[in-house]
Amino acid sequence: MEITFLCYPKCTTCQKAKKWLDDNNIPYALRHIVEQNPTADELRQWYEQSGLPLKKFFNTSGLMYKDLKLKDRLPAMTDEEQLALLSTNGMLVKRPMIIATGKVLVGFKETEWNDALLDN
Repeated sequence: MEITFLCYPKCTTCQKAKKWLDDNNIPYALRHIVEQNPTADELRQWYEQSGLPLKKFFNTSGLMYKDLKLKDRLPAMTDEEQLALLSTNGMLVKRPMIIATGKVLVGFKETEWNDALLDN
């Protein structure tokens, strides 16, 4: 399975997720979410593939999310407007994220990653 691991290296949750991948000998291609910000098309594809609400793709604990007052603004925005906004800055995007064939994992929950990525 080919895996892309989107992360922000200074993020402690991303560091934990990277350690988990390494400890479990799961190969991945690392993508710095700020230096290589996801495009609106990529985000649309991942959103549709994930089955998750679009809000789950926003880094709701980030400063930019709060500065832009997105908690209040997002409900009035269309999906296309939200995807376009997400594609403007990687710091708006929830991380870490795993993109694999048939799988999109947003955020790091060890039990979820175990179920999705390990042969149990």
